[in-house]
Amino acid sequence: MKFDEIDVPLQVRTTNPFPDMVDIEQRFVRDHVADVEGAVRAEMRKLAGAPLAGKRIAVAAGSRGIAAIDRVVRTTIEQLKAFGAEPFIVPAMASHGGANAEGQIGVLADLGITEKAMGAPIRASMDVVQIGSLEDGMPIFFDKIASQSDGVVLCCRVKPHTDFRGEWESGLYKMLAIGLGKHRGAVEIHSRGFPNFHHMIPRVGRVVLEKMPILFGVAVVENAYHQVFKVEGVPAADFDERDKALQVVAKQNFARILVPRIDVLVVDELGKDVSGSGMDPNVTGRCGSPGVDFGVAPIHRIVVRDLTDATHGNACGLGLADLTTRRCAEKIDFVKTYTNLITATVLEPAKLPIVMRDDREAITVAVITCNNVTTETIRVVRIKNTTELTRIQVSKAVLADIAGRDDLKVLGAPAPMRFDADNRLI
Repeated sequence: MKFDEIDVPLQVRTTNPFPDMVDIEQRFVRDHVADVEGAVRAEMRKLAGAPLAGKRIAVAAGSRGIAAIDRVVRTTIEQLKAFGAEPFIVPAMASHGGANAEGQIGVLADLGITEKAMGAPIRASMDVVQIGSLEDGMPIFFDKIASQSDGVVLCCRVKPHTDFRGEWESGLYKMLAIGLGKHRGAVEIHSRGFPNFHHMIPRVGRVVLEKMPILFGVAVVENAYHQVFKVEGVPAADFDERDKALQVVAKQNFARILVPRIDVLVVDELGKDVSGSGMDPNVTGRCGSPGVDFGVAPIHRIVVRDLTDATHGNACGLGLADLTTRRCAEKIDFVKTYTNLITATVLEPAKLPIVMRDDREAITVAVITCNNVTTETIRVVRIKNTTELTRIQVSKAVLADIAGRDDLKVLGAPAPMRFDADNRLI
């Protein structure tokens, strides 16, 4: 079946079930680091205990859309040079970028991390060395180029993971265990399943710390506005304690939808640049790993309208939606999507939801398949993506629940949903 051959029942074409919508501002803690470069320099000066003059230092950079990541990496490199070191960049992103060196260089470029912009060479390879194993015999792999350096520095973000819960989630240990384990290391760890990640990640990370010349990490925590909330230089000896402590800070400042109950969630865009899961389960409550409680009230229907340009066709997470559009489906790069999720051993997020011709039809089906609701009572929320949650839209039925709240401000009067000539939601 070609997507352009999809037709829909007459009811969907003629029904107009859309509620009036109103703009809402969600208010979170706004504290942030105004001088990111200054904060990185200050933290690194605290860590300059060992002589680095003439040392070849691998700076590990990941693939997520971390706030100001290009500035963090560039300042880290500049400060290493000031210490007399000879830094270079290695991609620390497991199988992302199509699990090949060229693709990973491309992902870094999308983040603004290029040789010219950073003032340092990028040395990308999928080659690894086995540096040890766990008690059960599972081999532990590490980036070959980084392993041959005189020292390794991590530039990463500490945040809640999208597929498991634990004291150590996404952060310093995860970059050691999976990011720098490249494709082969990621496959080994993911083969044990996400329910084991809460203890696998720190165990593998501790072996890497023991076997490899890890110097320190420059860890970033974001606020709900996708700004740098905190920068901390963490010596290798303190990874265990600080990676865990920063995870607590990250969860306290994570953006979420503050509306108490949702019938239909309309997501304008999905992508790997938004979240490792395309749509962050910490926001939607849906993930590919069964049994993980993200503390989010169930959402009856999720509509994804499109993919981001920066995801380059990787539609990881689209399978967790109920409906999408032909426009979105036609942008899918199945090789990238399948490589990512087969590596993760989680297949649900790669499945296709129901594909409708356009936004109007997709939202119509979402609304009419909710039970025991009317146009006046249905609770609809529209967001740009699961990262940018400051300004959202809600249907009139939601207004009664948010009256008088300090963290939610109504910005206008309810108005009908508007569609353009191609039935795209405006």
